[in-house]
Parts: sequence; structure tokens; C-alpha cells
Amino acid sequence: MSIHRSLKVQSGLIRSRNVWTRIERLEKLKKEGKLNAEDSVFGLPKVRTSFKTKKR
Repeated sequence: MSIHRSLKVQSGLIRSRNVWTRIERLEKLKKEGKLNAEDSVFGLPKVRTSFKTKKR
């Protein structure tokens, strides 16, 4: 028995992600110079998220 075509996933992630992983946030903060080596990893500042994703 096959899956109905309306239930199939067309192609991975199409819309943009709105949550970053901790590693992604740390890399972004280091790149902007807002994170020093002696800063705590707790209570990180917010980071604007914007990813380029595939479009239909």
C-alpha cells in the first residue's frame, strides 16, 4: 500500500528556522565580538535568527 500524495513531504525544511542551537549562537556572538572567553555560557544575549532556505 502506498502513501497518498497529499501526505508525502515534498522537500525537507522549506520555511526558516526560528531557533538556533547553542553552538550556532556562540559562533554568531564570537563573530560579532559580543562574547569573550571569560563570559559565562549561562544567560547568553538574544541573537537575531535568519537562515537562507530552499524555496519552492
